[in-house]
Order: sequence, then C-alpha cells, then structure tokens
Amino acid sequence: MTLSPSHFIPQSDPPRSASHLLPTMYDLPSEFPEEPGLPDVFHDLQPQLLSRTLQLANHNREHYFTASDLNLYYDPRHHLWHKRPDWFLALNVPALYEGRELRRSYVVWQEGQAPTIAVEFLSPSTEREDLGRFYTPADQAPESPSPFRENRSTPDKIEVYEKYLRVPHYFVGSALMHGTEENQATQLR
Repeated sequence: MTLSPSHFIPQSDPPRSASHLLPTMYDLPSEFPEEPGLPDVFHDLQPQLLSRTLQLANHNREHYFTASDLNLYYDPRHHLWHKRPDWFLALNVPALYEGRELRRSYVVWQEGQAPTIAVEFLSPSTEREDLGRFYTPADQAPESPSPFRENRSTPDKIEVYEKYLRVPHYFVGSALMHGTEENQATQLR
C-alpha cells in the first residue's frame, strides 16, 4: 500500500530528542540517605587521593572527570536505577558539566558515555554487592550485610558495570584500617 502525501499529518512541532525527554542530573536525586555504605572518613580520603594523584599521559585535566560517591544513573528505561561507586573516572568528559557547572550526579544518557574505571572500597555493609558473584562467606566482615541491598530489584554492581555500562576496569579493595597505639594506620588487607 502506498500512502499519498495527503495521508500524512503535518507536525506543528518537530519531535524532541531523547536528551530533552529523559531526566537530567537536575531531575534525579543525588543522595538517598537511607542507603548503606555512605562515606566514612577513610572512604572520603582514598578517593581524594586517587583524584589528586591521577596523571593521564593523553588527557589534560579538562578532558576527564573523576568523582566519588556520586550517583551514577545508567538505564534510561529505569530513570532511578543508579549505583554509587566510591570513585570513578570518565575519559573525554569535561571536568565541569557544559564547561561551567559541577555535576549533581552522573547521568550516562546525558553525558554520552560510561566511566572507564570504577573503584569500590569494601565495607561490611556493602561488600556482598561490591564483590557480586565473587563474594564468598569467607569474605564476610564481622558485621552482616545490609538487607536493604539484598532485597533490591535492581541489578548488582558487577552486572551493571559489565552488562549495562561495560566499564573496562572495575577495582575492589579493602578499606579496613587499624590504628596502632601511636595513632598510625596500618592496612590489614
């Protein structure tokens, strides 16, 4: 069947692009206070150290973005699905959003690309999700994992980083520290 031009309904307004229809960092929450694993002092220091010492041979500071504990929204079909890496690096993304603003969250469909590196520091309340399928009961810290994470219907971190975002580098490390009598920190793992 061939349609003649008279069968077409003219549009008074052209269709809007996905960037105008999907939520942006201004629309999505930047924090969920009830979420476990929000930063403690140690989790705050390690990401700062990573960001401050990062030197990339082929990128100057204006052409990459690092963040810690910033919501990372990854699925345009499920606008509120997010992960909150302890630290991540996105290459070829300006340090400031649109060259002028700090980001409130990292929205993959708005930025146009996923991070290149994601880092998680283990803590008792998040280790099961951070390790994903690699978690074993022998890894369990003294405090049991939070039921908030176990009962969520969203994919776990490893699945998101592998299948949704295809993050090439995912690092998990222990954040357990032990203070000695002289108040010096010694890494346990």
